[in-house]
Amino acid sequence: MWLSRKTYRAWLAMAMLLVPLAVLGQNPDMIAPEASEAKAKQILNQLIQGLGGPAYLDMRERQCDGRRAAIGHNGALAGYVQFKDSWEFPDKNRTDYTAHGRNTLLGYMIGVQELDLSHGGLVITLFSGEHGWTMDRGGVSEMPEDTVAEFQQAVQRSSENLLRLGLKDADLGFRWGGRDTVDLREVDWVEISDQEQRLYRLAVDRSSHLLVRSVVRVKDENTGQQREDVTIFTNYQPRGGVEVPMQVTRERDGRRIAQVFYDSCQINPPLPADYFTREALVQRFKETGGKKPK
Repeated sequence: MWLSRKTYRAWLAMAMLLVPLAVLGQNPDMIAPEASEAKAKQILNQLIQGLGGPAYLDMRERQCDGRRAAIGHNGALAGYVQFKDSWEFPDKNRTDYTAHGRNTLLGYMIGVQELDLSHGGLVITLFSGEHGWTMDRGGVSEMPEDTVAEFQQAVQRSSENLLRLGLKDADLGFRWGGRDTVDLREVDWVEISDQEQRLYRLAVDRSSHLLVRSVVRVKDENTGQQREDVTIFTNYQPRGGVEVPMQVTRERDGRRIAQVFYDSCQINPPLPADYFTREALVQRFKETGGKKPK
């Protein structure tokens, strides 16, 4: 159908008026700060509901079994290590590794170079707040201070602790970061800034409302340079009313540093009351001597 010149001009004028509105809806810099904050908080609320709502917020403990990729200094994959990872939120973590033979990469992977791994066996790392210990064939030892400090920083940067415990902080700043395609998924970016000059960027799936990526930009205390830590979440499965990512990959400044594949996960499992204590490691050593349990 042919349009008259007058009709065409009227249609063109209307289209030109609509273009800025479309751009406004896509460009986060064109939205007023109050509206941007409200949109960011709405997306975060959808994210929390997508992850399980009250069940996610009330999660006290989680235990998962799986494999962790052994990644060398050059970033190449060098095999896998079986492990059991247990959390008592927000800052207690115990990981039981089963090392086969002389596993020279395990100490590098977990940040403890002094482990006795000459014949493989059972290795346990335990963090409890400001304290940390390891158990290997040589017994139970204090964790190096720098490794404990790195764990504490990781806890502070954790998207899980941010979503479950940190969003009530009145000093946080919220901003909608726009729409994007990340890992072949349409996402909304949400940006959160805190008083420690950390910037969190969360990519939230627009369809499932699940977390696709978490990006944290912090200042490296050793170099003084900005560092970017990225966590990629895939293969969500429901466990105890909570959506759990069964594959998690971590990158630092574009280089892969860790990758885990969970085979099973339990939410609020019946763990012993002393499971996250040094005494539990001492008892475990008495039972196994650091050898792989039969």
